[in-house]
Amino acid sequence: MKFSVVITTYNRLNLLRRAIDSALEQSIPCEVVVADDCSLDDTQSYVETLQHELSLRGDFRLIYCRSSINLGHAATVNAGVEKSSGDWIKFLDDDDYLAPNCLEEMENAIAIHPDAAICSCIAAQVSENGEEFSRTPQLGPGLAYYIPQADIHYGMLLEILPFGTPVQVACDRKAFLKAGGWDTTMTSCDDIDSWIRIAQFGDGIFLNQCLAFRTIWSGGLDQKIALQQRLHTNILMKEKIYALVDAKHHGNIPALQDMRHYLQLHWTLVAIRTKNITNILKIIDTSILSFHAWRLLVLVALVRRSRHNNIHLRKFVLIN
Repeated sequence: MKFSVVITTYNRLNLLRRAIDSALEQSIPCEVVVADDCSLDDTQSYVETLQHELSLRGDFRLIYCRSSINLGHAATVNAGVEKSSGDWIKFLDDDDYLAPNCLEEMENAIAIHPDAAICSCIAAQVSENGEEFSRTPQLGPGLAYYIPQADIHYGMLLEILPFGTPVQVACDRKAFLKAGGWDTTMTSCDDIDSWIRIAQFGDGIFLNQCLAFRTIWSGGLDQKIALQQRLHTNILMKEKIYALVDAKHHGNIPALQDMRHYLQLHWTLVAIRTKNITNILKIIDTSILSFHAWRLLVLVALVRRSRHNNIHLRKFVLIN
């Protein structure tokens, strides 16, 4: 099995260096593809110089591809995967980085369960200086938790199964291509949209080990997305997942309209917490009066608490 680490970047050389180093320093050999979305800083000269220095030592693992115009994050991911040659793709944004044993642990888990199409892990949330704030929760029992394909979309719909951000996720390259790559029309949640589609083609694996580091900082894309846009995109994701839930779970899922009301309520409460009157007025509607929305809100909160407390997830079933 061969991994390709696809690093997407745009004008963040100061952070990109760390991401590249973390990929090149993996405990197993891997290909490293830097996909540059037409950066205007010194990214090109840095990567090409590093590429030359490595080649002088007989190391040809680093590949560089650069778009001639700025195409956006999703298109840059697709370009990087196109240049890759690995059996599995490990996604990595330029402001994040990997633990040295990330790929080795993923490879070990995939070897035991070769029908997997997607693999994720725990991530530490860190500052630009590497100071850890928190970690994403453990999922299920043991060091490696396997999710049959027929259960994945059910788990994603009810927020039992969050695969997470690109730094946490790897996928089978063939599954990526069957899913059609990342949707270049999306400006947010393009990663989640991809996980939804990739999960149609195999089982899932979640490693209960901290193998990734996600930088939380003012320059992060998620800090720039308006709450109203987050709400609308969140609803779109749920609608896509809803359509893919396996028939065996249809008796245990809430009505789609109730899911929409729940999301409306959730983001209304987020707006209230942030004390942003403009956001509250844009988002608030009659969903705050929906019994089913409040019920889902409470049950999802219990599921999230169960993950933090390492309680077996299958005991939580939402029944309409």
